[in-house]
Amino acid sequence: MRAPISVRRLWIGGMMSAILAGSGADAASLREALISAYNGNPELTGERAAQDARDADVAIAKSGARPNVGATADYTENLRRSGLNLTSPHRQLTAGINASIPIYQGGAVSNGIKAAKLRNVAGLSTLRSTEADVFTQVVAAYMDVIRDAAIVELNRKNVSVLETNLRATNDRFEVGDVTKTDVAQSEARLAGARSQLDAAEATLTASRETYLRVIGLAADALDPPPPLPNLPQDARDAVDVAIANNPDLLAARKNAEAFGYDIKVAKAARLPRLSAVGGANYLDYFNSLPAASSLGGESIGTFTQHGTTSSAGLSLTIPLYQGGLPSAQVRRAEAEARRALEQVVAVERNVVAQARSAFANYQAALAVIKSSETAVSANELALEGTRAENTVGTRNVLDVLNAEQELLNSRVQLVSARRDAYVAGFALLAAMGKAGAADLGLDGGTLYDPSVHYRKTANDWWDWHSDGPPRAVAPSTYGPSDK
Repeated sequence: MRAPISVRRLWIGGMMSAILAGSGADAASLREALISAYNGNPELTGERAAQDARDADVAIAKSGARPNVGATADYTENLRRSGLNLTSPHRQLTAGINASIPIYQGGAVSNGIKAAKLRNVAGLSTLRSTEADVFTQVVAAYMDVIRDAAIVELNRKNVSVLETNLRATNDRFEVGDVTKTDVAQSEARLAGARSQLDAAEATLTASRETYLRVIGLAADALDPPPPLPNLPQDARDAVDVAIANNPDLLAARKNAEAFGYDIKVAKAARLPRLSAVGGANYLDYFNSLPAASSLGGESIGTFTQHGTTSSAGLSLTIPLYQGGLPSAQVRRAEAEARRALEQVVAVERNVVAQARSAFANYQAALAVIKSSETAVSANELALEGTRAENTVGTRNVLDVLNAEQELLNSRVQLVSARRDAYVAGFALLAAMGKAGAADLGLDGGTLYDPSVHYRKTANDWWDWHSDGPPRAVAPSTYGPSDK
């Protein structure tokens, strides 16, 4: 495969991370747009909340291996007692505390913990994938605004040129140098140019709204984007890197591995379970039993009005028959594991296709840039020559108008091709798994560290902790001007 075409005028080549990590912090830069989206895009902040939930899944799995302690209390008023009320008090209070410590659960707990940890690791890859998706949207929105602003400016200049042409044509008509047809052609071309300008301005407005939705900032004057990192020399290189680094594929592999532990969890339902148990109880009759009693003239002693008991031991549960439930659960887990393996293959195929198509799109955009630059240069010369020939009468007004339109079209095509090449290049990075926050050098205290919440949550033994009332992190873009 041939190497990508070098297009220095389009800021392609070099290392993006070095420039993004530079000192420039202009609010209109791509770095600032990426940081704003990184901190406040609702898709990304929502996926972080989903990762926090996966942290809690690990803690839930671990809780199955920890002691379980509970307290009970019962108070009873006996409204009607039997005739033989030797042990039937008017009222009684019982209270107790019981503890159970799992010793052996057939492997259900240990394998459940392993599965939860693997899904947590898969979630980290999913979070990286969301980052790349959001950053791809940011780059597309950023470049759309730059492209559409340039197209608006090109159309505005075209309107100005055509207005000048119309005035010149009217002047020449007054002296009989051109016909009414030439004037009408100039008027029609100016009207069309004005409608094109209106359409371009509407497109720019839509692009600015997309920019605001994705990034959370208003799109004013935007700086040119920095260079993209060194991209692969051929499609095979792109595929090899993508297979090793694409976060969607990494997540699918970890999820498939987790389903393997789910099978072991299901099989554990067939095995014995052993726990250490213990407890202490308190009983109080509130002096509602007789102090002493006799039966048939023979004393049977004095009843204790209150007391305590305690116990400790082992509890063994051996399942003998459960109506076929374990077999059904094992089969379901095995089927889910097979499905996860198929999903790995499906994601791998998709990653390969994405990498190849992204590389092809990037190459095609570079080729369009090269041909568009040639077309612009040629049309500039053609327009200059047509105008000169028009002054000597060898070309008419329509020829000049057509030459101006051809030049405008080629300039618009060049601006669009530059946008397409940059977006395609970034999409190629995303397909290769090289478009996350760490890859782009968005450092300086802005990076979200998922391990902080994991350490706080996954190893928490206390029952009364929480992360606080839920609230949205992403800001609203609905302002006072919208009300």
